[in-house]
Amino acid sequence: MSTSGFRQRLMLSRTYQVFKAGVWDDNPIFRQILGICSTLAVTNLLKNTCVMCLGLIFVLACSNVTVSALRHWTPRRVRMIVQVLIIAAYVIVFKILLDAYMPAISAELGAYVGLIITNCIIMGRAEGFAAQNPLWPSLVDGVACGIGYSIILIVIAFFRELMGFGTLFGVQVLGEWWRPWTIMVMPPGAFFMLALAIWVARRYSKPLVATGQGVQ
Repeated sequence: MSTSGFRQRLMLSRTYQVFKAGVWDDNPIFRQILGICSTLAVTNLLKNTCVMCLGLIFVLACSNVTVSALRHWTPRRVRMIVQVLIIAAYVIVFKILLDAYMPAISAELGAYVGLIITNCIIMGRAEGFAAQNPLWPSLVDGVACGIGYSIILIVIAFFRELMGFGTLFGVQVLGEWWRPWTIMVMPPGAFFMLALAIWVARRYSKPLVATGQGVQ
């Protein structure tokens, strides 16, 4: 096998490992227990949940790439300030786009879009991965962690909206015979569904093996 072929296979293997870790093995929600606030706040409606997930994937991927590109020029003593500024810039871009093209959803989400800045997942991946790795793995890590986060949120939102309103994406699915479970659209319902999702995911996934270095 040629050197270029070996490097290509190594890169593909590395990409797969990073992607798999972000989506499942080291999932931000049921493994790291991060991003819980947004999980509980916006999962009562599928539409709002999907928009929030797209926003987080966009911000996470772009901020990871930017932090990675600047990692050799960012002084360590101010690196976290720089990372917060980068994340805030991309959140502002997403908020502007949301206001321009989806004003109704933007109004429904309200302050939760701005609070993407404080999402522990984004800062954690910027500091723990992007600041130490090249551009491509950082991009893959950002997209993968965003997808892993989104899968859990969408599953929770599916059941909360269905049982709480009898609808999916605002369309009536269950007939008049269904009596909505009001608790499912209230904070206790969010806690219940999150706990159930974490239990199921951990029950049917392999234990995370500690290597001393974490997922890099």
